[in-house]
Amino acid sequence: MINKIARSVADAMADIKDGSTVLIGGFGTAGIPNELIDGLIEQGAKDLTVVNNNAGNAEVGLAALLKAGRVRKIICSFPRQADSQVFDGLYRAGKLELELVPQGNLAERIRAAGAGIGGFFCPTGYGTQLSGDRETRVIGGVHYVLEYPIHGDVALIKAERGDRWGNLVYRKAARNFGPVMAMAAKKTIATVHEIAELGTLDPETIVTPGIFVHQVVQIERIATQAGGFKKAA
Repeated sequence: MINKIARSVADAMADIKDGSTVLIGGFGTAGIPNELIDGLIEQGAKDLTVVNNNAGNAEVGLAALLKAGRVRKIICSFPRQADSQVFDGLYRAGKLELELVPQGNLAERIRAAGAGIGGFFCPTGYGTQLSGDRETRVIGGVHYVLEYPIHGDVALIKAERGDRWGNLVYRKAARNFGPVMAMAAKKTIATVHEIAELGTLDPETIVTPGIFVHQVVQIERIATQAGGFKKAA
């Protein structure tokens, strides 16, 4: 019987190795799998390359992982914002390597990995420092830069609902990079707020099929001071 439901975050994170490339879903603070990031900190893997749209907020989640000294390199689009003090300090001190990638290129490089594409040409970044020394071509009168896929050893993503086969449904903006990251990684770990009975998820709403998901961890919603529950993005 296929059952991808992990007993705990710790069990799901147990075999992540030092030096891994970790794809972490999220856009700003929407869809960040904070429970899995906390689990990665506890697990102890180091010398990581992290791929995320941002580089952490305040001192929680991804920023906490950076502060713990576990990340060697980060690949992202928007490393700096008002509360990115952890990234700022590490980068300025030369303790963190940064690869800056335009947001559309980042998404497409991850998608290309999942689709088995060896490389593609994109006009974004041509003629700037972002193009580096990569191959360029003129196609149809437009200048393009060769971009390479970003493969992950593991992807950490957040979904809304899932079943024991690993089929996932997302909530609104929390979907962001999750689907393409799940396809681009050797192992995908997803958190969900609800475990659905097998066969009850509408196939039309399943965004990430279970074939791309290896483990699912159920997490609680965040309680509010009013005594209800905040439906986390």
